[in-house]
Amino acid sequence: MPNKLQDLRTVDDVNFPYVFEQNVTVPHMSGGVVRCNVYQPKTADRVPVLVTYGPYGKDTHYKDFTPKYSEVSPRHQSAHSAWETPDPGYWTEHGYAVVRADELGLGQSPGLLDTMSRGTADAFFDVVEWAAEQPWSSGKVGLLGISYYAGSQWRVAARKPKGLAAIIPWEGMSDYYRDRCRHGGILSNAFIKFWWNRQVITNQYGRPGRAASNWGLDTIEGDLSEEELAANRCDQTIDNRIHRFRDEPYHASKEYDLGDIEVPLLSVGNWGGILLHLRGNIEGYTHAGSKFKYLRMITGRHDLPFYYDEEVEVQRSFLDAFLKGEDHVGWSQPGKVSPVSLIIRKGNVGFNNAEAERAYQRRDEAEWPLASTQYTRFHLTPDLTLQHEPPLPDDHKKAKLTYRGLGTMTDPQLLQFTTPPFPAETEITGHIVAHLCVSVSPDPASPSPTVPSDMDLFLTLRHLGPDGNEIFYTGTAGDPVPLTKGWLRLSLRKVNPGHPLHREWLPRREYFSEDVLPVVPCEVYAVDVEVWPTNVVVEKGGRVVLEVASGDTQGSGIFLHDDPVDRAGGVFGGLNHLHFGVGFENYVTLPVIPAREA
Repeated sequence: MPNKLQDLRTVDDVNFPYVFEQNVTVPHMSGGVVRCNVYQPKTADRVPVLVTYGPYGKDTHYKDFTPKYSEVSPRHQSAHSAWETPDPGYWTEHGYAVVRADELGLGQSPGLLDTMSRGTADAFFDVVEWAAEQPWSSGKVGLLGISYYAGSQWRVAARKPKGLAAIIPWEGMSDYYRDRCRHGGILSNAFIKFWWNRQVITNQYGRPGRAASNWGLDTIEGDLSEEELAANRCDQTIDNRIHRFRDEPYHASKEYDLGDIEVPLLSVGNWGGILLHLRGNIEGYTHAGSKFKYLRMITGRHDLPFYYDEEVEVQRSFLDAFLKGEDHVGWSQPGKVSPVSLIIRKGNVGFNNAEAERAYQRRDEAEWPLASTQYTRFHLTPDLTLQHEPPLPDDHKKAKLTYRGLGTMTDPQLLQFTTPPFPAETEITGHIVAHLCVSVSPDPASPSPTVPSDMDLFLTLRHLGPDGNEIFYTGTAGDPVPLTKGWLRLSLRKVNPGHPLHREWLPRREYFSEDVLPVVPCEVYAVDVEVWPTNVVVEKGGRVVLEVASGDTQGSGIFLHDDPVDRAGGVFGGLNHLHFGVGFENYVTLPVIPAREA
């Protein structure tokens, strides 16, 4: 057993350009504690505070977390830089204190490791209120961070902790179920496994050998046994496989109302984040109740743009406006700053090349979705084309296209439908939905045929340049990705059109246990599949491809859906069909933006 809880707070005001307090103890409402590091400017003035709360270790240096630290802007490299968080060296220099907290059950914070849970959101709430009350604090707290350090901001902001004055969720999901765990009801297992095993349990409170492996510091109170460690954690790789529906307590306990967020909000989304955060940033902005709320879209790799000079200036001007009352841009003046700032992807600049992506132009807009959007149907045909015009009556002969179920990255099973070359430059910006008529049947060619009872739809939107080659964009890890993706499990096709958040271009699904519908072989089902939003300018002569597949295809990276339990062969291992003809309409609705006068 570890030693009794100790208070080993240390203060160093000599060796760094800021005051460094390590292992500061913050009481938690449950009776436990959260441990933080505090970085303060060397000033007698009270200053605003930036708080981060997460699992990766307040004492784990960025360079130990990933060798890609060398690519971070030197202005944000200090003795206490950490993955996905604001750098203390930079922010203390600009008049902010930084509080970096270890999440419960991780680093130096004892307790149950239960990431993204209500309990850990409660502890985050306590840290925010504690930071607002400290004698060195001005009483104003801001939240700033990437990914996990962004996704958690939505939940705590909805709780309205005292002192919270502004948030910047930078590439951060806002819907735990739909954005992260179960895309269209399909388990996104591979990333959760990678994330959990490399970045979370390696930092569990009480885990032996952390310091020896350069993964933070050993636990103050000593090590725990493997049995104690296992008993002190809720394993996301197990929990997300077991809990399939949003009305189960596991998922229901994580729900909250985005409309309860009232503090000024700057939601920063990345067009390339098509498998984790993109949807959450856009939906978070759309539904937050804040008077002052802004959506800013970027491109580039997941980790680097947060530290680009121009992006840091945006962060700092926003925080200065609401935490210091120094608004040199107009964030706090209604109508002064455009609420939506888009980066427009035009041309083939390659991928994972920050300098080349500077060719993309930035454009301000008054709303999201754009008021000028023309939701335009492109109709799928049996000859694998996407046609702007609907099929003529005499073209309504019945037809069926077939591909095998349970496709994989190494054995993709798919159909691709391609537009003719666009006659003029065309912008596509916004939400996408595909309407498909599908069925399943047994596969007679299978060595052991089974009767399938479900079907998974994996959709991808791709962009071909005028030269006929596919144009790839920068994905989360710097990998080449297509325009966007979408998913749906056929048994979870039920839509709730009466819900206030249901939109024609973004169907509302609850994913409740009572929503499961039968999938009978050879029965045709018409479904609307949500495809995540995107932006692209298709140049004259360019084309768009809609890919319909039964598993992950190019561009999925580490975000695979290949769990053998969730996608069992006996359930999904048949033939998938797409039906055409009278009564079987298939189309994808694209958000076309009319050309604007120069």
